[in-house]
Amino acid sequence: MRKMVAGFGVALVAWLGCIGVAGAEVGVQVLDTDPRGEVVELGGNQNFYLRIGFSTDQPVRIWIEPYFRGRAVNAGSNPSDTHTGTGEALGWFFFMQVGDSVDEIRIRAGDGTARGTHVVATYPVRITGSDRPAVARAEPAWVAELKQRDETRRRAAYEQRMSTPASVGETAFFGGFMLLMLGLGVVGFAGPAWGVWRWRGAWRVAAAVPAAMMAFVVLRLIVDTASDPTSHNLWPFEILMVGALSVVIMVALLLSRRMAGAGR
Repeated sequence: MRKMVAGFGVALVAWLGCIGVAGAEVGVQVLDTDPRGEVVELGGNQNFYLRIGFSTDQPVRIWIEPYFRGRAVNAGSNPSDTHTGTGEALGWFFFMQVGDSVDEIRIRAGDGTARGTHVVATYPVRITGSDRPAVARAEPAWVAELKQRDETRRRAAYEQRMSTPASVGETAFFGGFMLLMLGLGVVGFAGPAWGVWRWRGAWRVAAAVPAAMMAFVVLRLIVDTASDPTSHNLWPFEILMVGALSVVIMVALLLSRRMAGAGR
């Protein structure tokens, strides 16, 4: 009986009317929470879940944000799928630091932009984070169901993206990006090599620095991938960053030589 009263209390306290969000009429209702209660202590690595009922006439995304005394709390929180019509959404957060507190949860809805996303509801609750292990217990059925539904939707969306052919613009962008990385890699090598070959004295030593940087990165890629082919899945970005730095250094050296009158 006490649990039933608490459940009705959660829904009654959290009921909020409809308000406009970026042209959409969004109604939000907190149906339940896990753990339940007006005062809650979260154990280490424990999530606080909200079962959110919604009604909207336009596609929106829904997020929750924990606050304490008017300031956002440093916490990890849920991503959001696109919702439309009526249904239920799962919101959750967890503390990033032990000892943090929450006195309200703000529910935002919109398109994810600053202008198109607004607070549509606030849910008052006192939550504190503890370093004690969370009490082992089964999650409510609605948590598991909404988790599974969200995972199914994300998997389907991912598979759809992977099976959709790239557009001409996307192909051109990717090709241009790869050419840019290739160009930076070539210039990052060729520029310092040219400086080492043409310059003398301290200028040659200075040009050898970016040359050594590029050689070290390439050698590390070869050695690491020989033992573990998955160790540098983002190797183009490594070449891009070091190549860009090498180009910047060589441009600075060229300008410095010109200002110093070297090579005349």
